[in-house]
Amino acid sequence: MINENNWQSFMQDGFELKSSGTTGAPKIIFQSPEKLHAANKVALVAQNITAQSRVLTVCRMSHAGGLLAQTLPAWSVGAIVEIKPFNAFTFARDIKGFTHTHLTPTHCELLRQTKNFNRLDLNGVFVACGSDSVTFEIIEAFVERGAIFMCNWGMTEIGPITINTVFDSLAKVKHYRQQALVEGTLMGDRYYCEHKIVEDELWVRGDVCVHHDWFNTHDRVALNVQGAMYHLGRR
Repeated sequence: MINENNWQSFMQDGFELKSSGTTGAPKIIFQSPEKLHAANKVALVAQNITAQSRVLTVCRMSHAGGLLAQTLPAWSVGAIVEIKPFNAFTFARDIKGFTHTHLTPTHCELLRQTKNFNRLDLNGVFVACGSDSVTFEIIEAFVERGAIFMCNWGMTEIGPITINTVFDSLAKVKHYRQQALVEGTLMGDRYYCEHKIVEDELWVRGDVCVHHDWFNTHDRVALNVQGAMYHLGRR
């Protein structure tokens, strides 16, 4: 098990990680040291994680969202990381004093269903959200609570901080919502990999990918006129 005391040795040798299964049967995917270092650099820059950051990890460490999105990058710069299981009813207390956390859309919906969600104080907290489709309803709800909210797309094979948009105001949410495609959910317009669309399927490559050549994600995508990418489902 990777932890704050042994992560350097895992970074040196690489390790296997199981995909979440949200896009098909779970697979064991080797994360090379080169890929991990490249992905860490992207995650730090995209989320402004520094040595002064405090990261609350509530996603499972056995998957990319829990380990690679914020935790491993934070360890790499000496930031404080606390790992605890997600609990919608204690999250308001758990998040106090932290600067960053990563949630899934399911986590976000569970929080929205709690009776105290409208009093949840996320002022200045950077919330990354991915692993499944992120709706504008989720984005708006968390920005209203004061969060700096990142809608993100990634996979165990690439990133996972790969294509995203950061929302820091309701005006920005409204602007992007007005530009949204009729169908599909926003992936983002900040690209940390090479990408191309072939017969409406997303192909990616780059240092943050486990593959050296173009990789077909089998995600069906489309671009709006502003260059933002939307997820239309799986082939």
